[in-house]
Amino acid sequence: MSGPPIYATMGQRIWYYSFRVICGFIFFFLIAPILVIIPLSFNAEDFFTFTPEMLRLDPEGYSTKHYVDFFTNEAWQQPLRNSLKIAPVATLISVCLGTLAAIGLSQSHVPFRRAIMAVLISPMIVPLIISAAGMYFFYSRIGMQGTYWGVVLAHAALGIPFVIITVTATLVGFDRSLTRAAANMGAGPVTTFFRVQMPLILPGVISGALFAFITSFDEVVVVLFVGSAGQKTLPWQMFTGLREQISPTILAAATVLISISVLLLATLEILRRRSERLRGLSPS
Repeated sequence: MSGPPIYATMGQRIWYYSFRVICGFIFFFLIAPILVIIPLSFNAEDFFTFTPEMLRLDPEGYSTKHYVDFFTNEAWQQPLRNSLKIAPVATLISVCLGTLAAIGLSQSHVPFRRAIMAVLISPMIVPLIISAAGMYFFYSRIGMQGTYWGVVLAHAALGIPFVIITVTATLVGFDRSLTRAAANMGAGPVTTFFRVQMPLILPGVISGALFAFITSFDEVVVVLFVGSAGQKTLPWQMFTGLREQISPTILAAATVLISISVLLLATLEILRRRSERLRGLSPS
């Protein structure tokens, strides 16, 4: 049904349409920066503003030279390679530890479950600058500050809460009788996990992995504290580029990151619908 019900009062009708107008303004406020960045990344000039040629939709006002610079300039490619080296490993660690933690905390006999859950998801609640400062002092004492594994473990700590939350949400609708039936048939805990439980919670695991990957790939504050020049990531390069050298190549890099985020979000939506079908919450 489109529109308010026929029995709605005048006030309800006004609120119905006003609510949608408010939502439209909020959506525009959130999406407007992206709508500006993407066309500006094709600017033929080294400006951060729309040129007269671009406003006239003149083909001469548009160019892909900033993308060429992004994919050929070593100053941008090295941070991109660093991000691609750090994010997947951090994601793998986050998924392994977060999935195990979610499964363990889903057991009713585990004591202090709420307190443990609060501690594990605290990295996404505590202000990032505080977490970064704490990691800096801790890693400095154990000799991991400025190392590759220091950055990986720091990003993994930031990604674990997302994995725990998504996997825990998937486990809410999990039928425990399946694991008991597998145990009665002689399957061990490991076999039961990989053959029975993992296929059903896989959408939640993958969703958590995607969130952890995005968190690691886009993170800049922690890597500024924990990393060194050898671990400069793409967001770090963009941040320092805005401060030290204003280059429109930053807009091309931002557009690439936006494209990656859109693809990951589309994947998350596909996984969400698959999870609902597996749990019988939506028709196939």
